[in-house]
Amino acid sequence: MPAIASADELYVTGLHLEQYRHATRMPELYWREALRRDPGDARCNLALGRWHLRRGEFALAEKHLRASIARQTLRNPNPADGEAHYQLGLVLRYLGRDTDAYAALYKSTWNHAWQAPAYHALAEIDVARRDWSVALDHLDRALRVGTENLKARNLKTLVLRQLGRADEAAALLAATRALDPLDMWSAHLAGDAGAAAFGTAIQIDLAHDHARAGLFSESIALLTAAARSPEPGTSPLIHYTLAWLYGLAADASAQKRALAAARAASPDYCFPARLEDLVVLEAAFAADPRDARAAYYLGNLLYDRRRQPEALALWEKSAKLDPTLPTVWRNLGIAHFNIAQKPAKARAAYERAVRAAPADARLLYERDQLWKRLGVAPAKRLRELLRHPELTRQRDDLAVELCALHNQTGDPAAALALLAVRKFQPWEGGEGLALGQHVRTHLALGRAALAASDAATARRHFETALTAPENLGEARHLLANSSDIQFWLGEACAALGDKPAACAAWIIAATFKGDFQEMRVRAFSELTYYSALALARLGRAATAKKLLRDLLAYARDLAKQPATIDYFATSLPTMLLFDEDLAARQLTTARFIEAQARLGLGEKKKARALLAKVIARDPAHALAADLLTTP
Repeated sequence: MPAIASADELYVTGLHLEQYRHATRMPELYWREALRRDPGDARCNLALGRWHLRRGEFALAEKHLRASIARQTLRNPNPADGEAHYQLGLVLRYLGRDTDAYAALYKSTWNHAWQAPAYHALAEIDVARRDWSVALDHLDRALRVGTENLKARNLKTLVLRQLGRADEAAALLAATRALDPLDMWSAHLAGDAGAAAFGTAIQIDLAHDHARAGLFSESIALLTAAARSPEPGTSPLIHYTLAWLYGLAADASAQKRALAAARAASPDYCFPARLEDLVVLEAAFAADPRDARAAYYLGNLLYDRRRQPEALALWEKSAKLDPTLPTVWRNLGIAHFNIAQKPAKARAAYERAVRAAPADARLLYERDQLWKRLGVAPAKRLRELLRHPELTRQRDDLAVELCALHNQTGDPAAALALLAVRKFQPWEGGEGLALGQHVRTHLALGRAALAASDAATARRHFETALTAPENLGEARHLLANSSDIQFWLGEACAALGDKPAACAAWIIAATFKGDFQEMRVRAFSELTYYSALALARLGRAATAKKLLRDLLAYARDLAKQPATIDYFATSLPTMLLFDEDLAARQLTTARFIEAQARLGLGEKKKARALLAKVIARDPAHALAADLLTTP
């Protein structure tokens, strides 16, 4: 029996994941399962049609949408819901089949819910045909349903002007500007000199609004003006879009000039994101298959739309055509590791990227993270980062990694020197990293002082580990387990002869239940070991032993469980850049916790062997390295 028995529930589950843009669960898998059971399912075909449309897979979108329509019109030529026809109309427009699109869009107007967007789209085609009166009728129909549709209002202003109804056009334009003073199209129609201040990215949007209505000369004029003072990152798309427009106008010489300008434009901060950009870039690469930049930009857009194998192939072409662009090599490194599962190629690609841009601090960080994932020795990684002090100073993530490597290689004093002077800023995916190194550094220094019989210094370090200095930019989580710090603080206090303080610290360590990790509370964690040690120090040996046996059982069970990402996980900091083998990581964690349990139970030889295996599996495993060096 399937986990989800009905096609209806499969559809609704996929819809939920799509609506909330779930980070780790893919809606299309549920719809495909429904179609496996019933290939004609109207709702799932519609959902997949929408999904393929957003990915720019227009032929596949058409196939699914037509299948949805076939089922919906099996017994009724007029479906109760016009969405499938409307989406099909959009797809056909992207495919350049406006006549077919017109019929599909008109059919969708049978349903009130789709009248506003459908009549607007129909009016765009009418304008392209210079059928001004019909366009006006369709725009009036669209605006009766959706009165604040700014694009429809602006297109109507333009149509009224073409029909010689200047007063009506002026009145509508004034009303639109009052409705939304930040609307660029109405500002442009009004001849407002400040329209250019909206920025060239919005000017590209406006050019596409005109192009959809067949107003190519207006689009070209907009982009030509934008090209004179482009915002950073927009110049390539301005010129590629101009080339596309000149191609539609059959102006080969102008198209050639625009393509040359696009290739010569700086690629910095150019992030194609529109479906129109996909059409434009595909046309550019078709016009000149030796255009490395078009292949690069198109690869970026396809990768964003989860069309990774196609993106990888395009980046390979781009790198072959122009091996000097570092970001192409960087992207290839990510794709070879995450998509093709070819770590050697990923490493080689990152070496090329770093050689092409040796002063790029982000590339240095990303390559180090790849080395970390590949198990490169911490000492080698540390040497490489120390060769570039000017780059490590530029980024908080590099600074944190440098601290971690100092600690991993047994030099917490160097880590402290860095942590003490740098002001860290919070960043997405970096939650807890700076604070974690602060704790690790002071624990290591405290243990070293304790081993050297300097209990007073040890106590100061352990007490400092419980704090969160302001320069770290974050505070301790209220649910975070600090039993390791409390245990060692108790050890230092005991060495100083302060038994009440020692017992107080051990009691805190002993009473911690579980831990808060990966946005959920866990019954056991790597810190449970210290709760058991604290219990033993408090004279509760039997309770400590039971806890360690429970911890051992948990570790064995964890090693057998399938590794999964929690459904409610919204942040996966270890997978921001490179995918991680979840099963391997879980097994490593299980082996480490087993080592802790066995060490606590007095099985030191087995524990040391397990810790050695953990380090062999993950040379950057901080807790294993620290436990191995603990007296």
